[in-house]
Amino acid sequence: MELSILLAEQIVALFLMMAAGYVLVKAGLFESKDSKVLSNIVVYVCSPCVVVNSFQITLTKDKIMGLLLAAAGAVIVHALLVGLTRLVQKPLHLNPIEKMSVIYSNSGNLIVPLVSSVLGQEWVFYSTAYMVVQTLLLWTHGIGVIDREPQKNYKKILLNPNIIAIFAGVVLFAGGIRLPVPLRDCIGGFADMIGPASMLVIGMIIGNIDLKWVFRQKRPYFICFIRLIAFPLLFIAVFCFAGMQGLHKDAEYILLVVLLAGSAPAAAMVTQLAQIYNKDAMYASVINVMSIIFCIISMPAMTLLYEYLV
Repeated sequence: MELSILLAEQIVALFLMMAAGYVLVKAGLFESKDSKVLSNIVVYVCSPCVVVNSFQITLTKDKIMGLLLAAAGAVIVHALLVGLTRLVQKPLHLNPIEKMSVIYSNSGNLIVPLVSSVLGQEWVFYSTAYMVVQTLLLWTHGIGVIDREPQKNYKKILLNPNIIAIFAGVVLFAGGIRLPVPLRDCIGGFADMIGPASMLVIGMIIGNIDLKWVFRQKRPYFICFIRLIAFPLLFIAVFCFAGMQGLHKDAEYILLVVLLAGSAPAAAMVTQLAQIYNKDAMYASVINVMSIIFCIISMPAMTLLYEYLV
C-alpha cells in the first residue's frame, strides 16, 4: 500500500509540472508553438543523457543478471504490445497516433523519477533495460508508424543521438568506465531535466485547448483503457505466473520496475514526434493528458495487484 501511495504522489507532482506549462501559455508568457523547440531538446538532448547517465554504475555479476532479467521482461512486454496492437488495429480502427500511444509509454521521463523516489536510486539502473528496448523500437518501428513509411535509412537510425547513447552507455558500463566529474554532472543535469521539460511541452501544447472539450472526446478514454488497464493486467499475469519470480533474488522488484514502465501513461515522445513530423500533435496531447490524469489511480492499483499476487 505504501508503494502505491508514493507512486500517486510522484505522479501528481509531474501532473503539476504539466499544469505549469498550461498556465504559462494561458498567461500569454509563451505560445503553444514555442513548445516545439523544447520538444527537440527533450528528444535529442535530455533523452540520450538519461540513457548514458543510467549506465554510470559499478559492474557486478548480480547487476548484470538483474539487468538481463529486466531486459527479458522488457522484450516480453514490447512483443505483447506490438503483436497484439497489430492484431487489433483494424477491428478497433486504431490510427498511427493511437497505436503509438498504446505501444510506447513514458518509460524515461516518468519512470526514472518514480523509481528513484519510490524504490531508491539504485533501482533506476534496471529501468534502463526498458528504455533501451523502447528506444531501439521507437526509432525504428515507431518512426515508421507515425511517418507511415518503413524506416530503411539505417544510417540515419544508427546516427540518431538516442541510439548512439545506448551504445555509448553499454560500452561505458561494460568497460567499467566512469566519466570525468564535470562531464558526468553535465549529463546528469540534462537527464534530470527530462521530466519537467516533457511535462512542460504537454502543458504548453494544450494551452490553447478548451479542457472541457478535451474531456468530451470519447475515443481517448478507450485508448487510455488499453494503455493503462488492459495491457498492464496482461503483464502482471505473465510476471506472476510464468515462473519469472525465481530467476533472481530481486526479481520481485526488478519486474516491478518493468511493470511500472509498461503501465505508464502514453509517451510524451509521441506528442513530440508528432510535432517534429507534422502529425496530429493535438490529439496525441489529449491522449497524453488523459492518460497522465488516469494513471494517478491506475498505476498504484496495478502495483497493489502485483504486490498481492507476488
